Amino acid sequence: MGELFKILLHQPIFNGFVGLYNLIPDVGVVIVVITVLIKLALYPLTNKSIKAQKSLTDLQPKLEELKQQHKDNQQQLAQETMKLYKEHKVNPLGSCLPLLLQLPIFLALYWVLRDALTKDSFDLLYPFVANPGHIDPVSFGVFDLAKRNVVLAVLAGLAQFWQAKMFSRKQPPKKAGEGGKDESMMAAMNKQMLYVMPVMTVVIGLQLPGGLALYWFFSTLLTALQQLVLFKKQKEPTVVS
Repeated sequence: MGELFKILLHQPIFNGFVGLYNLIPDVGVVIVVITVLIKLALYPLTNKSIKAQKSLTDLQPKLEELKQQHKDNQQQLAQETMKLYKEHKVNPLGSCLPLLLQLPIFLALYWVLRDALTKDSFDLLYPFVANPGHIDPVSFGVFDLAKRNVVLAVLAGLAQFWQAKMFSRKQPPKKAGEGGKDESMMAAMNKQMLYVMPVMTVVIGLQLPGGLALYWFFSTLLTALQQLVLFKKQKEPTVVS
């Protein structure tokens, strides 16, 4: 499994990283370019993931209603929930696939940055990729991407907050009565996640090399922009000719 990971992800990304560095001798720019290429490759899957996540968010009121109707019958609740998903053509696991795909890419990039920025190890280079001998970890003349970087970690957290904010649900009006109680509870839970995830992003980002924090920030930013465009398209009225 480890050998397969190296052949399919670690080595290709490493060679792409070094090859780009040979052309663009700024490690930060190289990481940005790699991030864009990865996001382009995952674009169709990310689109499906965003749509699935948005659909799940929109279904929350009906899901909560089902929980109240069948709170004493878990089997009936499961059947009605699956029926609701089928009626609205929602795949509850659809939002997970891009995350699962990005995790091994993230791990591969971690090993790439470790080898290239801290060890100057180029054993995995393909014969046709020139060995630069040394990669300067300082980017834009400011950031040492081989070391932890507070600014980039915080930026990653802010990007995570913006992305999550788009899915946050508003509190229902007080006049919503009993039906609004569950909405209030769900909105409160969403609000907690809205703040918990960005804080976790910052905490984890502070433990990683600045290069990974840069990747995390820019990748999340691009995903958030993709969400913004997709949501605007969904709100546009369909013109019938």
